[in-house]
Amino acid sequence: MITNLRVLDLFSCAGGAAMGYHRAGFEVDGCDIAHRPNYPFTYHRGDALDYLTHLITTGDIDRYTLLHASPPCQAGCALTVGTNASQGWGKTHTDLVAATRHLLDATGLPYVIEQPNGRAEIRKDLTLCGEMFGLGVLRHRNFELGRWATQKPAHPRHRGYVRGHRHGVHRDGPYVAAYGNGGGKATVPEMQHAMGITWTDVREELTEAIPPAYTHFIGTAFLTARQEVFA
Repeated sequence: MITNLRVLDLFSCAGGAAMGYHRAGFEVDGCDIAHRPNYPFTYHRGDALDYLTHLITTGDIDRYTLLHASPPCQAGCALTVGTNASQGWGKTHTDLVAATRHLLDATGLPYVIEQPNGRAEIRKDLTLCGEMFGLGVLRHRNFELGRWATQKPAHPRHRGYVRGHRHGVHRDGPYVAAYGNGGGKATVPEMQHAMGITWTDVREELTEAIPPAYTHFIGTAFLTARQEVFA
């Protein structure tokens, strides 16, 4: 059995990614610039890139097996570059993907960068969807894998629509909209149930979270790839 597995969870929010890695067998340390009292594991409050630079400089980065980063995605996500842009809504957002990748590469460690669908400039080595795991959300997310690889899972056909109003039309369906307010968007209990997140009831944290099932899959795939390398 592999022991001493530890993930650094950068831009950690409330810990959706962290919980998946924990369930895959990792210890997890988080870092987020916002106060996250609901984060379920060891947590450092501060700028994620400054903290990563500190860990590299001091050599403390060597205690980690895998690095995960979910840098701010609003600049390139589908909602920003699609509906919001067409309506003249929203504001200027920071894109930290390139800066994050630069530091992750400098560590020499395997890593994962997560982003939503949109124009974020990452390789889509994995694209995961809630339907792959029988969840009540679709929540497509793309993952760039640095210094390791795994096969892409098949993307199953969606069973129907996401419930709610869109472009003046109301639809019912097996999935809830875990973002925003109004228009038939999911309630906090609905989001918790749909994504398998029980340790926070803060709406903003839930709307930004990824389901733990995604990183449980990724963490397990990483361990399989690691075992094959050292077999």
